[in-house]
Amino acid sequence: MTSEQNKTFDLSASFKAYDVRGIVGESITAEIVEAVGAAFVDALGLGGETVLVGGDMRPSSPEFTQAFASGAAQRGANVQLLDLISTDELYYACGALNAAGATFTASHNPAEYNGIKMSKAGAQPISSETGLKEVQALAEQYLNQGSIPAAETRGQISVRDVLKDYSEYLRKLVDLSGSRPLKIVVDAGNGMAGLTTPAVLGDKLLPALPFEIIPLYFELDGSFPNHPANPLEPENLRDLQAAVVKHGADIGLAFDGDADRCFVIDEKGEPVSPSAITGMVARREIARAQAAGEATPVIIHNLLTSKAVPELVAKDGGRAVRTRVGHSFIKAVMAEEGAVFGGEHSAHFYFRDFWNADTGMLAAMHVLAALGEQDGPLSELGRQYEPYVSSGEINSEIEDKAGAIERVRADFEGDDIEIDHMDGSTFSAKDGSWWFNLRPSNTEPFLRLNAEAKDQATMASVRDRVLGLVRA
Repeated sequence: MTSEQNKTFDLSASFKAYDVRGIVGESITAEIVEAVGAAFVDALGLGGETVLVGGDMRPSSPEFTQAFASGAAQRGANVQLLDLISTDELYYACGALNAAGATFTASHNPAEYNGIKMSKAGAQPISSETGLKEVQALAEQYLNQGSIPAAETRGQISVRDVLKDYSEYLRKLVDLSGSRPLKIVVDAGNGMAGLTTPAVLGDKLLPALPFEIIPLYFELDGSFPNHPANPLEPENLRDLQAAVVKHGADIGLAFDGDADRCFVIDEKGEPVSPSAITGMVARREIARAQAAGEATPVIIHNLLTSKAVPELVAKDGGRAVRTRVGHSFIKAVMAEEGAVFGGEHSAHFYFRDFWNADTGMLAAMHVLAALGEQDGPLSELGRQYEPYVSSGEINSEIEDKAGAIERVRADFEGDDIEIDHMDGSTFSAKDGSWWFNLRPSNTEPFLRLNAEAKDQATMASVRDRVLGLVRA
């Protein structure tokens, strides 16, 4: 590597709390990535160890994968290039091979972005509190001194394909061979699900399942020519919703760019909320754990998930544990509690059998199994798990976020409510009829509102009252 003379590198713009993300050619370049690869090996003491490196379909990913591998090998790690992978494939590889790894992806961000998600051996997450800051500091040091010191023995670089092993592993966890025939529309959004769906659910690598898969945008294309690969935005689901109705399909699945999140559409073209999916999968995982002799299986849910989830978990003999929003919190609590499953309102789903990591594909397989083992449509099945009405997340651009929250608190003070501050401020009616949470964004001037109530009228009333105060 060669550093520009007198240029000081500061990577704080691209190093986030849980990963690295930036604009290609500006805050993330091959030179920076090479230094990060070397720093990753040094910060985690991986000299002489195996390091797994892959990437998504973004145009810059192959160059960055090679640069990271070069930096890691220079510091003595033996690199296995996994080539094109989804993020949950990386977690599988880090877990199954008990090796640290990195994948190049910017998930649902626009085409001009790329980034790095890193993991310790066993798919343990890395955050700013568990090694990412050390990686950043060492990378900056190498960049500013203009060279990466050579290890005594340079590591070897080889190639390894994990797609078939990953697919076989998932099929062992959820047996779909006995399902009734299902017609499934899958919107890969030109992202990595275009590679993993035919491998896991189709007959590309493994025996065929009783599914007819109708593909939408399976061509891997990091310029996202059809729509952004972010199914959290309702407009990005419209093509899938129309296709499900047009083809008379039983279910629609939408994945984000790196395929670690999955969203579900019923046969009428209506979204099934991530909270309902959490409840559906939780029920299956509780039953499976109990059948294996576990007395009270633990399910994790973040505080924005519907209260239907902890109610269902308790009814089924499990124990629900509420956490803050964010995968590092969920994964930490999953490990502490020995939880069998965890779900978030943002459609991240975590599994003990998947090294506590999140995988959209495994969640999708559980939903297909639940649908395929009974005769009713998904709209009826989903309704069992959505007894309440939710507002979804509503953002308000507010500079004085603390002042806005204080106005809400003062206005609701006389009501019969409880307030907790686990993550933002959650206001709950003591009679159980509604709750809402206000969370300030750490990175943007947004205050995020999530509200839920027993019926539409109550939810709308609470939502509009809060928004009136926040936006006053």
